[in-house]
Amino acid sequence: MLDATDRALIALLRENARIGHAEAARRLRLSRTTVQARVESLERRGVIAGYTLRLAEEVASRMVRAHVTIVVAPKASGGVVSALQRMPELRALHSVAGVFDLLAVVEAEDVPSLDAAIDKIGALEGVERTQSSIILSTKFER
Repeated sequence: MLDATDRALIALLRENARIGHAEAARRLRLSRTTVQARVESLERRGVIAGYTLRLAEEVASRMVRAHVTIVVAPKASGGVVSALQRMPELRALHSVAGVFDLLAVVEAEDVPSLDAAIDKIGALEGVERTQSSIILSTKFER
């Protein structure tokens, strides 16, 4: 489905989704029209579903993040996931195997806001228990 050129182009776009076709072409040693055609093909085929925003390091480093593991009552998963999806503090939500059902990545501007978001998760109908781990630093992220 993806060849080496597609994978290299996707890696560049993950680093900087706003990279111009000319710059991407220069880095990949391809023509600009080839890069443009590849990007359009990846979008049309649904490989690239959209583009996102990444905060500047000086802004992101001031944010407080936590992994919150969540135990959900039987048959309550759908409602809990819907409620969590509406919380702007959640950056990601994963279904996991093991003792917990869900793993949420929560981000806030300060500790009191993070605490409030975690309390809000714990108060949701169908959430039986949570456990939080505050992220002290990120060694790398892709």
